[in-house]
Amino acid sequence: MFIIRRVVILLLWVCGTIAASPCESDERPALLVLGDSLSAAYGLPMEKGWVHLLAQRLEQRGYSHRIVNASTSGETSRGGRERLPALLKRHEPQVVVIELGGNDGLRGLPLERLKSNLAMMIRQARESGARVLLVGIQMPPNYGPEYTRRFSAVYRELSEEMMVALVPFLLEGVAGDSTLMQPDGMHATAAAQPKLLNSVWKHLEPLLRETTENTESDSVNPALVTAAILGQAPSFVFVASESDPQ
Repeated sequence: MFIIRRVVILLLWVCGTIAASPCESDERPALLVLGDSLSAAYGLPMEKGWVHLLAQRLEQRGYSHRIVNASTSGETSRGGRERLPALLKRHEPQVVVIELGGNDGLRGLPLERLKSNLAMMIRQARESGARVLLVGIQMPPNYGPEYTRRFSAVYRELSEEMMVALVPFLLEGVAGDSTLMQPDGMHATAAAQPKLLNSVWKHLEPLLRETTENTESDSVNPALVTAAILGQAPSFVFVASESDPQ
């Protein structure tokens, strides 16, 4: 009886520790999303955005990854490049999703700089040991056929030159449809967020399978098992700060 009482006290102490600091005890592999307002659920409740829906799908499909959403409205490729090293050091993600460039285009920043910044982020993520998914963006047609063509080519060229997985266009099947876009014409509605998720998922899941296969033979972490059993560790962490909307 004395031994049983000691075990119960220990479990209660562990539960209280995890409840007080869930992020510190959460040792599940991280999936980092570094994006702009399209990934920060601009104009929507956070739980309606495609990144939050991704966290739910990971759980439904049996993946243990936790989401770290470092997306910020108004973010540019330069801002992402400057923030990424600290994010990699802090979260040590297995997978990094880079969804940036739209604000570069809207502000007319040089496409050479966009390509350079994205390439640097891909290298930084890979050097940390993460797999990378690059998410392509397209400019509205009113920017002219030549500029929109060159802008889209940046993502395709990087995918080919650096052999990185690519989502050709995040807003595929959504952009241009007034029923799926917010009044500003640039951000998707809540009803369109599952479409954004599906656009990403078919290119993301192969990377997730690779990370899962590579860790299947690892020994079980007792702290991770305890956290999963007690159900205290969140599957979604939003770390971005507010800034100007895209």
